[in-house]
Amino acid sequence: MENSRTCKSCNKKTVIRDEFTDTLVCKNCGIVQELDNFQASFGGINGPQGTFVRVGASASGEYSYKEKKLYEADKDIEDIALKLGFSAATSAEVKRMIQQITDEEFGGGEWFLVLVGACSYVVMRKNSRPLSIAEVASIIGCDVYELGRMIFRVVDFLDLKLPEFDIVTSFEHAIRICPTFSRFSKDVMDKMVKQGRFLLQCAVKWFLTTGRRPLPIVAAILKFVAELNEVDVEIENIAKEVHSTVATSKKRHKELKETLVKVAQKLPWGKDVTVKNIVKNAPLVIQYMEMKSRLKPDIKRKSIEPDRFNLEDVTNDSQYFELEDRNRVPYLSYDDVENLKLSQECLAGIYSKFSKESSYFKNVGENGEDHQKNRKRYEDRESKEWWSGKSDLSKKLSLQQILEKNVGFNALPPSFITGSLACKRRREKIDAAKLRIDEIMGPPSTVSGEKKDSCLLEDLEARKQQCQQSKGGNIDWEDFIIELLLLHQVREEEIEQGHYNTLLELHVFNSGNICEMFQHGKGNG
Repeated sequence: MENSRTCKSCNKKTVIRDEFTDTLVCKNCGIVQELDNFQASFGGINGPQGTFVRVGASASGEYSYKEKKLYEADKDIEDIALKLGFSAATSAEVKRMIQQITDEEFGGGEWFLVLVGACSYVVMRKNSRPLSIAEVASIIGCDVYELGRMIFRVVDFLDLKLPEFDIVTSFEHAIRICPTFSRFSKDVMDKMVKQGRFLLQCAVKWFLTTGRRPLPIVAAILKFVAELNEVDVEIENIAKEVHSTVATSKKRHKELKETLVKVAQKLPWGKDVTVKNIVKNAPLVIQYMEMKSRLKPDIKRKSIEPDRFNLEDVTNDSQYFELEDRNRVPYLSYDDVENLKLSQECLAGIYSKFSKESSYFKNVGENGEDHQKNRKRYEDRESKEWWSGKSDLSKKLSLQQILEKNVGFNALPPSFITGSLACKRRREKIDAAKLRIDEIMGPPSTVSGEKKDSCLLEDLEARKQQCQQSKGGNIDWEDFIIELLLLHQVREEEIEQGHYNTLLELHVFNSGNICEMFQHGKGNG
């Protein structure tokens, strides 16, 4: 049907209505005419109503601000839980903890992500599952210290008492998820786990973990276990996998080797063991440590003690050797034994008596092989033969059980040794500062008589030599601070502790002393 309407494209009156689409189309040019079937949406109360679309609306309805916030919060929680590998139950527990803290308000933004990470760590720590703060911080993308402060606030708000960080469980988790070790078979993996567990609990006994972050020592143990099993891996890659600092991991690895070298000094060839060749000698050292840990402490051993021999029975028999004084103490140290001229018969008798009383050495033989042959024989064995894994330290023990074990070497905490050396160094600086102060402020000694001048010169020369020796030719800022504190009558015991900033604020720069000095100077003026 033709229409008198003019086409907007060709300006001809050739517009017709299409019977299929009910739209006006130009018969000449084929252009569909616009706004042909427009229906007005307004028409009063009874007019047709459209659908208003805005932010937060969907096809089924509208979201309020609170509903949208809860939806985004739940999405953040599920996203972080998925990245941490949580199960549905653990994720629900984290959500309940956040709900309790925020009073069911939840939240949004960076602070909420930090809160989710803190609650995730607290839940895992409360359930004694391995998860480190560094790993959570790397996933969330926040600072470790910021996350730590939030964890402290969560624990304080909920009044929780978290268990101690389980470093052994953290090591077992790290070695099983590390790609370098996960490619091995189950038997090899179990062997490396036991080796690492043994070394790690020995490190706990040697206080290498006391007051320190646990992840660097975990990385150091992983590196040493890899070296024992000839696995080529760099400590930088291990530190990256366990989210540890590379420099600190290298330092802990070096400390572990140095401690094992000290243990190796108990062996006859211990003087030849160094940090460079400790990995080659580690099988024998670990065997020695295993043997010592398996000895029961309540059994009194007559033949040998950790550092002394009981030669009472041998010294009473003249067929072995002669001593001028047989009433001397029968317990002799290794140095004393070396000074004695022992015959071969004497050594054979001592070894025979020792092998009969010790069940651990019955299989060594009674042919008197020296330690060099024994060492060669053990070094020729394959690596799978030297590890027995029969020590209790290969199993997970409590801290009290670890400290009660004997592994052939007892060490003091490194922090205690460092603090003692620092106090000793500061004591030397205090004595040197006192000599310098006395040289300037102390009056010369007076002697009556004709020797007055000579004594005065000798005294000055002696003081000069003492000051030169105490100075050592190097005076740094610490020496000046110590001199200043001594001049302000600060106790030497307090200076030895090294808290210089606190002492300066209390005795030098506090307002009371400054006002007193100002008033004293004004009065004199």
